[in-house]
Amino acid sequence: MKIIVCGAGRIGKNIVSYLSYGNNDISVIDIDQQKLDEVAKEWDILPVLGNAAHPDVLERAGAEEADMILALTNSDEVNMVACQVADYLFHIRKKIARIDSEEFLNPLWCDLYNPNHINIDLIIFPDMAIAEAIYSIIKVPGASSVMPLADKKLYLLSVKCLENCPLIKTSIDHIEMAAPEIKIAPVSVVRNGKNFIPTGEYCLEQGDEFFFLVPEEDIEEALHSFGTDRPSNEKIVIFGGNQISLYLARLLENDDNVISSKIIEEDRRRASYLARTLEHTSIICGEMLSDVMLEEADVEATDVTVSATLKDKDNLLAALIAKKNGAHTTISLVNSNTYNTLVSNLNDNIIIDSSSVTISEILKELRKARINKAYSLGRGLGEVWEIYVDATSLITDKKIVELELPENSKICAIIREENIIYPDIYERILEGDKLIVYSSSKAIKKVEKIFS
Repeated sequence: MKIIVCGAGRIGKNIVSYLSYGNNDISVIDIDQQKLDEVAKEWDILPVLGNAAHPDVLERAGAEEADMILALTNSDEVNMVACQVADYLFHIRKKIARIDSEEFLNPLWCDLYNPNHINIDLIIFPDMAIAEAIYSIIKVPGASSVMPLADKKLYLLSVKCLENCPLIKTSIDHIEMAAPEIKIAPVSVVRNGKNFIPTGEYCLEQGDEFFFLVPEEDIEEALHSFGTDRPSNEKIVIFGGNQISLYLARLLENDDNVISSKIIEEDRRRASYLARTLEHTSIICGEMLSDVMLEEADVEATDVTVSATLKDKDNLLAALIAKKNGAHTTISLVNSNTYNTLVSNLNDNIIIDSSSVTISEILKELRKARINKAYSLGRGLGEVWEIYVDATSLITDKKIVELELPENSKICAIIREENIIYPDIYERILEGDKLIVYSSSKAIKKVEKIFS
Protein backbone atom coordinates (compact mmCIF):
# COMPACT_ATOMS: atom_id res chain seq x y z
CA MET A 1 0.00 0.00 0.00
CA LYS A 2 1.27 3.48 -0.88
CA ILE A 3 0.81 5.71 2.18
CA ILE A 4 1.67 9.38 2.73
CA VAL A 5 2.29 10.42 6.34
CA CYS A 6 2.19 14.16 6.93
CA GLY A 7 4.19 15.09 10.02
CA ALA A 8 7.38 13.52 11.37
CA GLY A 9 6.75 14.45 15.00
CA ARG A 10 5.89 12.14 17.87
CA ILE A 11 2.63 10.84 16.41
CA GLY A 12 3.90 10.60 12.84
CA LYS A 13 6.96 8.63 13.97
CA ASN A 14 4.76 6.26 15.98
CA ILE A 15 2.58 5.58 12.95
CA VAL A 16 5.57 5.07 10.64
CA SER A 17 7.08 2.68 13.19
CA TYR A 18 3.97 0.51 13.05
CA LEU A 19 3.39 0.75 9.31
CA SER A 20 6.98 -0.33 8.69
CA TYR A 21 6.07 -3.83 9.90
CA GLY A 22 3.87 -4.26 6.83
CA ASN A 23 4.73 -4.25 3.15
CA ASN A 24 3.97 -0.53 2.75
CA ASP A 25 5.52 2.13 0.53
CA ILE A 26 5.71 5.14 2.87
CA SER A 27 6.42 8.82 2.17
CA VAL A 28 6.82 11.25 5.07
CA ILE A 29 6.30 15.02 4.71
CA ASP A 30 7.54 17.59 7.22
CA ILE A 31 8.81 21.17 7.29
CA ASP A 32 11.69 20.19 9.60
CA GLN A 33 14.62 18.52 7.82
CA GLN A 34 16.10 17.26 11.08
CA LYS A 35 12.91 15.36 11.93
CA LEU A 36 12.82 13.87 8.44
CA ASP A 37 16.45 12.77 8.76
CA GLU A 38 15.68 11.05 12.07
CA VAL A 39 12.74 9.12 10.58
CA ALA A 40 14.65 8.23 7.39
CA LYS A 41 17.59 6.96 9.44
CA GLU A 42 15.39 4.50 11.32
CA TRP A 43 12.91 3.35 8.65
CA ASP A 44 12.80 2.83 4.89
CA ILE A 45 10.73 5.86 3.86
CA LEU A 46 10.79 8.63 1.24
CA PRO A 47 11.42 11.94 3.10
CA VAL A 48 9.80 15.01 1.53
CA LEU A 49 10.59 18.50 2.84
CA GLY A 50 7.74 21.00 2.67
CA ASN A 51 4.25 21.98 3.77
CA ALA A 52 1.85 19.03 3.55
CA ALA A 53 -1.00 21.30 2.46
CA HIS A 54 0.82 22.37 -0.73
CA PRO A 55 -0.09 20.44 -3.91
CA ASP A 56 3.49 20.36 -5.23
CA VAL A 57 4.73 18.83 -1.96
CA LEU A 58 2.04 16.14 -2.07
CA GLU A 59 2.93 15.46 -5.69
CA ARG A 60 6.61 14.94 -4.77
CA ALA A 61 5.45 12.54 -2.07
CA GLY A 62 3.72 10.40 -4.70
CA ALA A 63 0.12 11.52 -4.18
CA GLU A 64 -0.91 10.46 -7.68
CA GLU A 65 -0.32 6.79 -6.78
CA ALA A 66 -1.18 6.98 -3.05
CA ASP A 67 -3.87 4.80 -1.48
CA MET A 68 -4.03 6.69 1.80
CA ILE A 69 -2.97 9.96 3.39
CA LEU A 70 -2.46 10.36 7.14
CA ALA A 71 -2.37 14.06 8.01
CA LEU A 72 -0.73 14.06 11.45
CA THR A 73 1.04 17.40 11.77
CA ASN A 74 0.58 19.54 14.89
CA SER A 75 -1.59 21.97 12.90
CA ASP A 76 -5.28 21.10 12.56
CA GLU A 77 -5.63 23.54 9.68
CA VAL A 78 -2.75 22.00 7.71
CA ASN A 79 -4.17 18.52 8.29
CA MET A 80 -7.61 19.48 7.02
CA VAL A 81 -6.30 21.30 3.95
CA ALA A 82 -3.91 18.45 3.15
CA CYS A 83 -6.85 16.02 3.09
CA GLN A 84 -8.90 18.40 0.97
CA VAL A 85 -6.09 18.81 -1.57
CA ALA A 86 -5.42 15.06 -1.55
CA ASP A 87 -9.10 14.41 -2.31
CA TYR A 88 -9.78 17.10 -4.91
CA LEU A 89 -6.51 17.09 -6.88
CA PHE A 90 -5.18 13.57 -6.42
CA HIS A 91 -8.33 11.53 -5.63
CA ILE A 92 -6.65 9.68 -2.77
CA ARG A 93 -9.17 7.11 -1.56
CA LYS A 94 -8.53 7.12 2.21
CA LYS A 95 -8.00 10.38 4.09
CA ILE A 96 -7.31 10.44 7.84
CA ALA A 97 -6.65 13.62 9.81
CA ARG A 98 -5.41 14.30 13.31
CA ILE A 99 -7.44 17.03 15.03
CA ASP A 100 -6.34 18.38 18.42
CA SER A 101 -8.61 21.40 18.88
CA GLU A 102 -11.85 20.55 20.64
CA GLU A 103 -13.54 23.43 18.80
CA PHE A 104 -13.20 21.59 15.48
CA LEU A 105 -14.87 18.55 17.06
CA ASN A 106 -17.86 20.44 18.42
CA PRO A 107 -21.07 18.59 17.40
CA LEU A 108 -22.37 21.91 16.05
CA TRP A 109 -19.87 21.67 13.18
CA CYS A 110 -20.10 17.92 12.50
CA ASP A 111 -21.46 18.59 9.00
CA LEU A 112 -18.11 20.15 8.11
CA TYR A 113 -16.52 16.74 7.47
CA ASN A 114 -18.33 15.17 4.53
CA PRO A 115 -17.73 14.70 0.78
CA ASN A 116 -19.43 18.01 -0.01
CA HIS A 117 -17.22 20.08 2.29
CA ILE A 118 -13.96 18.75 3.79
CA ASN A 119 -13.81 15.12 2.68
CA ILE A 120 -12.10 13.33 5.57
CA ASP A 121 -12.87 9.65 6.10
CA LEU A 122 -11.65 9.48 9.69
CA ILE A 123 -10.70 12.02 12.31
CA ILE A 124 -8.45 10.85 15.12
CA PHE A 125 -7.83 12.54 18.45
CA PRO A 126 -4.62 10.78 19.64
CA ASP A 127 -4.15 12.46 23.02
CA MET A 128 -7.77 11.79 23.99
CA ALA A 129 -7.46 8.15 22.83
CA ILE A 130 -4.36 7.67 25.00
CA ALA A 131 -6.11 9.27 27.99
CA GLU A 132 -9.09 6.93 27.53
CA ALA A 133 -6.78 3.90 27.31
CA ILE A 134 -5.12 4.88 30.59
CA TYR A 135 -8.50 5.51 32.22
CA SER A 136 -9.73 2.05 31.15
CA ILE A 137 -6.82 0.44 32.97
CA ILE A 138 -7.44 2.54 36.08
CA LYS A 139 -11.07 1.31 36.07
CA VAL A 140 -10.06 -2.37 35.89
CA PRO A 141 -7.46 -2.82 38.66
CA GLY A 142 -5.20 -5.77 38.01
CA ALA A 143 -5.28 -5.68 34.20
CA SER A 144 -2.36 -4.30 32.21
CA SER A 145 -4.51 -3.54 29.15
CA VAL A 146 -8.27 -3.24 28.67
CA MET A 147 -9.98 -3.28 25.26
CA PRO A 148 -13.79 -3.45 24.95
CA LEU A 149 -15.38 -5.45 22.12
CA ALA A 150 -18.90 -6.30 20.91
CA ASP A 151 -20.51 -3.23 22.51
CA LYS A 152 -18.69 -4.01 25.78
CA LYS A 153 -20.21 -7.47 26.10
CA LEU A 154 -16.72 -8.92 25.79
CA TYR A 155 -13.33 -7.56 26.83
CA LEU A 156 -9.80 -8.25 25.69
CA LEU A 157 -7.62 -8.04 28.79
CA SER A 158 -4.01 -8.74 29.51
CA VAL A 159 -2.39 -9.62 32.82
CA LYS A 160 1.24 -9.89 33.82
CA CYS A 161 2.00 -13.21 35.46
CA LEU A 162 4.01 -12.16 38.48
CA GLU A 163 5.60 -14.36 41.10
CA ASN A 164 2.39 -14.60 43.14
CA CYS A 165 0.18 -15.71 40.23
CA PRO A 166 -1.54 -18.93 41.39
CA LEU A 167 -1.88 -20.21 37.81
CA ILE A 168 1.85 -20.30 37.03
CA LYS A 169 2.84 -23.76 35.73
CA THR A 170 -0.84 -24.44 34.98
CA SER A 171 -1.66 -25.45 31.40
CA ILE A 172 -4.49 -23.83 29.46
CA ASP A 173 -6.33 -27.17 29.46
CA HIS A 174 -6.14 -27.35 33.25
CA ILE A 175 -7.07 -23.74 34.03
CA GLU A 176 -10.76 -24.61 33.80
CA MET A 177 -10.32 -27.38 36.35
CA ALA A 178 -8.08 -25.29 38.62
CA ALA A 179 -10.37 -22.25 38.43
CA PRO A 180 -13.82 -23.26 37.08
CA GLU A 181 -15.15 -19.71 37.53
CA ILE A 182 -12.93 -18.45 34.72
CA LYS A 183 -14.77 -18.10 31.42
CA ILE A 184 -11.93 -16.96 29.24
CA ALA A 185 -10.55 -17.59 25.77
CA PRO A 186 -6.75 -17.34 25.36
CA VAL A 187 -5.64 -15.02 22.57
CA SER A 188 -1.89 -14.49 22.76
CA VAL A 189 1.10 -14.69 25.08
CA VAL A 190 4.09 -12.35 25.11
CA ARG A 191 7.20 -13.99 26.53
CA ASN A 192 10.63 -12.33 26.37
CA GLY A 193 9.37 -9.88 23.76
CA LYS A 194 7.98 -12.58 21.44
CA ASN A 195 4.32 -13.51 21.00
CA PHE A 196 2.51 -16.73 20.15
CA ILE A 197 -0.94 -18.34 20.38
CA PRO A 198 -0.94 -20.68 23.39
CA THR A 199 -2.01 -24.28 22.84
CA GLY A 200 -3.86 -26.37 25.39
CA GLU A 201 -0.56 -27.77 26.71
CA TYR A 202 0.96 -24.32 27.19
CA CYS A 203 1.78 -23.45 30.81
CA LEU A 204 1.92 -19.92 32.17
CA GLU A 205 5.37 -18.80 33.26
CA GLN A 206 6.46 -15.99 35.52
CA GLY A 207 6.95 -12.83 33.45
CA ASP A 208 4.43 -13.77 30.74
CA GLU A 209 1.89 -11.23 29.57
CA PHE A 210 -1.28 -13.17 28.85
CA PHE A 211 -3.98 -11.74 26.55
CA PHE A 212 -7.43 -13.28 26.88
CA LEU A 213 -11.12 -12.63 26.19
CA VAL A 214 -13.60 -12.51 29.05
CA PRO A 215 -17.29 -11.47 29.30
CA GLU A 216 -17.83 -8.18 31.11
CA GLU A 217 -19.61 -9.83 34.05
CA ASP A 218 -16.72 -12.26 34.64
CA ILE A 219 -13.83 -9.76 34.66
CA GLU A 220 -13.53 -9.54 38.42
CA GLU A 221 -13.50 -13.33 38.93
CA ALA A 222 -10.99 -13.83 36.13
CA LEU A 223 -8.54 -11.31 37.58
CA HIS A 224 -9.00 -12.85 41.02
CA SER A 225 -8.04 -16.26 39.61
CA PHE A 226 -4.83 -14.79 38.21
CA GLY A 227 -4.08 -13.19 41.57
CA THR A 228 -4.05 -9.67 40.12
CA ASP A 229 -7.37 -8.30 41.38
CA ARG A 230 -7.15 -5.20 43.53
CA PRO A 231 -9.52 -2.74 45.23
CA SER A 232 -10.93 0.16 43.21
CA ASN A 233 -8.46 2.91 42.43
CA GLU A 234 -9.53 6.03 44.32
CA LYS A 235 -6.39 8.18 44.57
CA ILE A 236 -4.44 9.06 41.43
CA VAL A 237 -1.32 11.16 40.88
CA ILE A 238 -0.35 12.22 37.35
CA PHE A 239 3.21 13.23 36.46
CA GLY A 240 3.19 15.91 33.76
CA GLY A 241 0.48 18.34 32.75
CA ASN A 242 0.22 17.97 28.96
CA GLN A 243 -3.00 17.47 26.97
CA ILE A 244 -3.09 13.74 27.74
CA SER A 245 -3.01 14.54 31.45
CA LEU A 246 -5.72 17.19 31.03
CA TYR A 247 -8.09 14.79 29.26
CA LEU A 248 -7.37 12.05 31.81
CA ALA A 249 -8.03 14.43 34.69
CA ARG A 250 -11.40 15.36 33.17
CA LEU A 251 -12.37 11.69 33.00
CA LEU A 252 -11.33 11.22 36.62
CA GLU A 253 -13.28 14.30 37.73
CA ASN A 254 -16.46 12.75 36.32
CA ASP A 255 -15.83 9.45 38.11
CA ASP A 256 -17.69 9.24 41.43
CA ASN A 257 -15.35 6.49 42.65
CA VAL A 258 -12.28 8.73 42.48
CA ILE A 259 -11.63 10.48 45.77
CA SER A 260 -8.69 12.62 44.67
CA SER A 261 -6.61 13.28 41.57
CA LYS A 262 -3.46 15.39 41.43
CA ILE A 263 -1.17 16.62 38.66
CA ILE A 264 2.48 17.54 39.20
CA GLU A 265 3.61 20.01 36.52
CA GLU A 266 6.96 21.82 36.40
CA ASP A 267 6.00 24.71 34.09
CA ARG A 268 4.30 27.49 36.06
CA ARG A 269 2.23 28.79 33.13
CA ARG A 270 0.95 25.35 32.27
CA ALA A 271 0.20 24.64 35.92
CA SER A 272 -1.81 27.87 36.14
CA TYR A 273 -3.76 26.93 33.01
CA LEU A 274 -4.58 23.50 34.42
CA ALA A 275 -5.69 25.06 37.71
CA ARG A 276 -8.07 27.37 35.84
CA THR A 277 -9.38 24.63 33.56
CA LEU A 278 -9.91 21.75 35.98
CA GLU A 279 -12.42 21.99 38.80
CA HIS A 280 -11.64 19.14 41.20
CA THR A 281 -8.01 18.28 40.42
CA SER A 282 -5.18 19.50 42.65
CA ILE A 283 -2.32 21.06 40.66
CA ILE A 284 1.15 20.94 42.21
CA CYS A 285 3.78 23.11 40.53
CA GLY A 286 7.37 21.96 40.92
CA GLU A 287 10.00 19.42 39.92
CA MET A 288 7.97 16.26 39.54
CA LEU A 289 10.58 13.82 40.88
CA SER A 290 11.76 15.84 43.86
CA ASP A 291 11.19 14.42 47.33
CA VAL A 292 9.28 17.55 48.31
CA MET A 293 6.81 17.22 45.43
CA LEU A 294 6.34 13.49 46.01
CA GLU A 295 5.62 14.14 49.67
CA GLU A 296 3.20 16.98 48.86
CA ALA A 297 1.38 14.73 46.36
CA ASP A 298 1.22 12.00 49.05
CA VAL A 299 2.48 9.37 46.61
CA GLU A 300 2.91 6.95 49.51
CA ALA A 301 -0.89 6.72 49.90
CA THR A 302 -1.65 6.74 46.17
CA ASP A 303 -3.42 3.87 44.42
CA VAL A 304 -2.12 4.71 40.92
CA THR A 305 0.52 7.01 39.49
CA VAL A 306 0.43 7.87 35.80
CA SER A 307 3.62 9.11 34.11
CA ALA A 308 2.31 10.85 30.99
CA THR A 309 5.06 13.22 29.90
CA LEU A 310 6.40 13.05 26.35
CA LYS A 311 9.82 11.88 27.60
CA ASP A 312 10.04 8.10 27.96
CA LYS A 313 13.00 8.19 30.33
CA ASP A 314 11.16 10.52 32.69
CA ASN A 315 8.06 8.32 32.62
CA LEU A 316 9.93 5.13 33.41
CA LEU A 317 12.03 6.81 36.10
CA ALA A 318 8.92 8.37 37.67
CA ALA A 319 7.31 4.92 37.86
CA LEU A 320 10.33 3.43 39.59
CA ILE A 321 10.54 6.28 42.11
CA ALA A 322 6.77 6.23 42.76
CA LYS A 323 6.90 2.47 43.37
CA LYS A 324 9.81 2.91 45.75
CA ASN A 325 7.83 5.56 47.60
CA GLY A 326 4.85 3.26 48.14
CA ALA A 327 2.54 3.78 45.15
CA HIS A 328 0.48 0.63 44.61
CA THR A 329 0.25 0.68 40.78
CA THR A 330 2.31 2.64 38.27
CA ILE A 331 1.47 3.38 34.63
CA SER A 332 4.05 4.77 32.19
CA LEU A 333 3.48 6.19 28.73
CA VAL A 334 6.13 5.08 26.22
CA ASN A 335 6.54 6.60 22.76
CA SER A 336 9.64 4.81 21.46
CA ASN A 337 10.19 1.09 20.86
CA THR A 338 13.69 1.58 22.26
CA TYR A 339 12.28 0.90 25.70
CA ASN A 340 10.35 -2.28 24.88
CA THR A 341 13.22 -4.42 26.16
CA LEU A 342 12.99 -2.73 29.54
CA VAL A 343 9.42 -3.82 30.16
CA SER A 344 10.38 -7.17 31.67
CA ASN A 345 12.71 -5.44 34.09
CA LEU A 346 10.09 -3.08 35.51
CA ASN A 347 8.12 -5.73 37.39
CA ASP A 348 4.45 -4.80 37.45
CA ASN A 349 4.79 -1.30 36.00
CA ILE A 350 2.13 -1.00 33.28
CA ILE A 351 3.38 0.27 29.94
CA ILE A 352 1.08 2.23 27.61
CA ASP A 353 2.54 2.16 24.10
CA SER A 354 1.27 5.37 22.52
CA SER A 355 1.86 4.04 19.00
CA SER A 356 -0.40 1.03 19.65
CA VAL A 357 -3.21 3.25 20.92
CA THR A 358 -2.89 5.64 18.00
CA ILE A 359 -2.65 2.93 15.34
CA SER A 360 -5.71 1.20 16.81
CA GLU A 361 -7.65 4.32 15.91
CA ILE A 362 -6.90 3.87 12.20
CA LEU A 363 -6.71 0.09 11.75
CA LYS A 364 -10.30 -0.09 10.55
CA GLU A 365 -9.35 2.14 7.59
CA LEU A 366 -5.93 0.60 7.10
CA ARG A 367 -7.02 -3.02 6.75
CA LYS A 368 -8.91 -4.43 3.78
CA ALA A 369 -11.10 -6.70 5.90
CA ARG A 370 -14.57 -5.52 6.95
CA ILE A 371 -13.64 -4.50 10.47
CA ASN A 372 -15.97 -2.92 13.04
CA LYS A 373 -13.27 -2.40 15.65
CA ALA A 374 -9.58 -3.23 15.89
CA TYR A 375 -6.74 -3.11 18.38
CA SER A 376 -3.00 -3.32 18.04
CA LEU A 377 -1.43 -5.35 20.84
CA GLY A 378 1.91 -3.60 20.35
CA ARG A 379 4.67 -3.19 17.82
CA GLY A 380 5.01 -6.55 16.09
CA LEU A 381 2.68 -8.32 18.56
CA GLY A 382 -0.34 -8.65 16.29
CA GLU A 383 -3.87 -7.30 16.09
CA VAL A 384 -7.37 -8.21 17.25
CA TRP A 385 -10.32 -7.44 14.95
CA GLU A 386 -14.06 -7.45 15.43
CA ILE A 387 -15.68 -8.48 12.12
CA TYR A 388 -19.40 -8.49 11.32
CA VAL A 389 -20.60 -11.27 9.01
CA ASP A 390 -23.37 -10.14 6.68
CA ALA A 391 -25.22 -11.83 3.82
CA THR A 392 -22.55 -10.83 1.29
CA SER A 393 -19.61 -12.21 3.30
CA LEU A 394 -17.80 -15.00 1.47
CA ILE A 395 -17.23 -16.82 4.76
CA THR A 396 -20.95 -17.13 5.60
CA ASP A 397 -22.03 -20.75 6.26
CA LYS A 398 -18.42 -21.98 6.20
CA LYS A 399 -16.81 -23.93 9.01
CA ILE A 400 -13.76 -22.28 10.58
CA VAL A 401 -11.54 -25.11 9.42
CA GLU A 402 -12.60 -24.42 5.82
CA LEU A 403 -11.18 -20.87 5.99
CA GLU A 404 -7.62 -22.25 6.16
CA LEU A 405 -6.43 -19.51 8.49
CA PRO A 406 -2.64 -19.13 8.49
CA GLU A 407 -0.46 -20.14 11.42
CA ASN A 408 -0.52 -17.67 14.32
CA SER A 409 -4.07 -16.51 13.58
CA LYS A 410 -7.33 -17.59 15.15
CA ILE A 411 -11.06 -16.89 15.49
CA CYS A 412 -11.10 -16.55 19.27
CA ALA A 413 -14.80 -15.89 19.84
CA ILE A 414 -18.15 -15.58 18.08
CA ILE A 415 -20.91 -13.31 19.36
CA ARG A 416 -24.17 -14.78 18.10
CA GLU A 417 -27.22 -12.78 19.13
CA GLU A 418 -26.69 -12.51 22.92
CA ASN A 419 -24.44 -15.55 23.24
CA ILE A 420 -20.65 -15.62 23.43
CA ILE A 421 -19.14 -18.75 21.86
CA TYR A 422 -15.52 -19.84 22.13
CA PRO A 423 -15.53 -21.99 18.98
CA ASP A 424 -13.59 -25.03 17.84
CA ILE A 425 -12.48 -25.33 14.23
CA TYR A 426 -15.70 -27.13 13.24
CA GLU A 427 -18.00 -24.27 14.28
CA ARG A 428 -20.02 -22.91 11.34
CA ILE A 429 -20.01 -19.14 10.75
CA LEU A 430 -23.52 -17.69 10.32
CA GLU A 431 -24.92 -14.46 8.95
CA GLY A 432 -25.16 -11.89 11.74
CA ASP A 433 -22.21 -13.29 13.71
CA LYS A 434 -19.56 -11.02 15.15
CA LEU A 435 -16.14 -12.63 14.98
CA ILE A 436 -13.23 -11.76 17.26
CA VAL A 437 -10.13 -12.54 15.23
CA TYR A 438 -6.49 -12.49 16.33
CA SER A 439 -3.67 -12.28 13.79
CA SER A 440 0.06 -12.09 14.37
CA SER A 441 1.86 -9.38 12.42
CA LYS A 442 3.31 -11.90 9.98
CA ALA A 443 -0.11 -13.40 9.16
CA ILE A 444 -2.05 -10.14 8.67
CA LYS A 445 -1.90 -10.03 4.86
CA LYS A 446 -3.27 -13.57 4.52
CA VAL A 447 -5.94 -13.01 7.16
CA GLU A 448 -6.97 -9.76 5.45
CA LYS A 449 -7.51 -11.64 2.21
CA ILE A 450 -9.73 -14.25 3.88
CA PHE A 451 -11.99 -11.67 5.51
CA SER A 452 -11.97 -8.98 2.82
